[in-house]
Amino acid sequence: MRAIRQVLLLLFLLFMLFPVHLSAQGGGPFNATTIGQERWVDSVFNKLRKKARIAQLFFIRAQTNKGKAYEDSIGSIIKKDKVGGLVFFQGGPARQAALTNRYQEIARVPLLIAMDAEWGLGMRLDSTISYPYQMTLGAIRDSNLIYQMGREIAKDFKQMGMHLNFAPVVDINNNPRNPVIGYRSFGDNKYNVSSKGLAYMKGMLDEGVLVSIKHFPGHGDTDVDSHKDLPTLAFTKERLDSVELYPFKELIKAGASGVMVAHMNIPALDATAHLPSTLSVPIVTGLLKNDLNFKGLVISDAMEMKGVVKYFPNGEADVKAVIAGNDIIELSENTHRAIKLVKKAVRKDEISWDRINESVRKILAAKYWAGLNHFKPADTAALIKNLHRSESLALNQRLTDASATVLKSDSLLKAFDLQSKTAIISLGMTEVSLFQKEMKRYVPNSTSFILSKIASSSDISAMLKELRKYNQIILAVHDYRTRPLSTLDYNTSLKVFIAELSRLNTITCVFANPYTIAGLPGIEASKSMLVYYQNSPEAQLSAVKVISGQMQANGRLPVTINSFFHYGDGIDYFPAPPVMTGQVE
Repeated sequence: MRAIRQVLLLLFLLFMLFPVHLSAQGGGPFNATTIGQERWVDSVFNKLRKKARIAQLFFIRAQTNKGKAYEDSIGSIIKKDKVGGLVFFQGGPARQAALTNRYQEIARVPLLIAMDAEWGLGMRLDSTISYPYQMTLGAIRDSNLIYQMGREIAKDFKQMGMHLNFAPVVDINNNPRNPVIGYRSFGDNKYNVSSKGLAYMKGMLDEGVLVSIKHFPGHGDTDVDSHKDLPTLAFTKERLDSVELYPFKELIKAGASGVMVAHMNIPALDATAHLPSTLSVPIVTGLLKNDLNFKGLVISDAMEMKGVVKYFPNGEADVKAVIAGNDIIELSENTHRAIKLVKKAVRKDEISWDRINESVRKILAAKYWAGLNHFKPADTAALIKNLHRSESLALNQRLTDASATVLKSDSLLKAFDLQSKTAIISLGMTEVSLFQKEMKRYVPNSTSFILSKIASSSDISAMLKELRKYNQIILAVHDYRTRPLSTLDYNTSLKVFIAELSRLNTITCVFANPYTIAGLPGIEASKSMLVYYQNSPEAQLSAVKVISGQMQANGRLPVTINSFFHYGDGIDYFPAPPVMTGQVE
């Protein structure tokens, strides 16, 4: 017994003297600490003057598509105000990596570099990979693919010298009219959103990149864009706790390193009139930090958005955001003014130095975890090649293939005749689509037709007459807008045309936000319907493989669309061997 006690005492002393080493799997810099981390944080913190401590809380916008004068102005702010980090937006990868190196050289404390890259670098940068939107990922049944995507995106971040991704979105999109979340969400089911968000988050963390789950406490059931105004979430505490908060609670328990707070007025949590959740002590400190026991970085949504500055202008919002408990104040309208106002609030005892110091230490701990204690410049040699790894490109296609959702299947899809006379129609396009070009390779006896979103009635009538000559029709509904909204901007004549074709011997393919199906009455009559969730090249190539019998499909709808199509709908589709009975004309 004495020997056992001695062993236990030795283990206790070792644990106290040598705290658990933090690995990437630990979920970030806040679940465990090392002596090295504590020493580095203390050494940097103790050298910071009071104004420089405040400045660590502020992250400013940077981008590489605005010219040298703009880039120099950001450099001046870094030198003068000594901000804690940057949030990069539009530009090019090579230019950004070089500019990041330049900015890090002039920073007194290494900068934490962030980006809002929900679907990878392609969300912001040219010449980079865009992975599927989260709505597309919500249709996938194998979450391991999403975990792998998280790792690939994290590798890209590290290639670029970045450390923090403002992702994943874990809002439950339970309002089809939501103008700002929509396709950015994994869907309308809290369990699906949580499992997919967890896979994405763990992939990034395991590869050594910080995350910020968003938009706390849930921006899914709104019909107002907080970029333009202040939404109100008029739900009870019970509803918020059981629905909106569910994914946040699950991912916080799993080690989320950051949480971004939304600009929403939520009377059930804070009855203060017109007060955004970002500025609410009961929501940020009371609910997030105390009730949910979140110890990581609390990050404000952009402080230039109308949802926060409409009622709290001229820097007042920045001060209130610090008081509320946010650690990182992202994109203030005027950072120099904000730092001065926060310092003034400290002098007036509206903010304590303990409140400031708590955030500074967390930010420095995040910088240590991200490797900024031994800063290395981003390697710009062969950068573009390194951002287009063969495994990344292959994974991108696998993700899209896994999302393929067959909602309806009849004998035409099951036994598609590769040599029968076939019409392939792409709607919403002004030129022959990739889908049509690739289908032509497998269906040589086919003709491609296109109709723009403003096609005239006479053009549609002429096409209907021509289609009588064909044995099979493939109808592709495209949304070629950059961001696939929940309604298609097709004219009425084109929507009627879709309904008419749906009653014929037609395979219907939807390359658009799934909610758009609700605005196409009659499309539900389609005997065969294949749904993708965006108009990406990968989606069009995947559809060709399904129709031509090369690939099975087992995706599931991540949202309820209408009374015909519900969350979880989808057929495990296994194509029959290709039929080749027709004669080439």
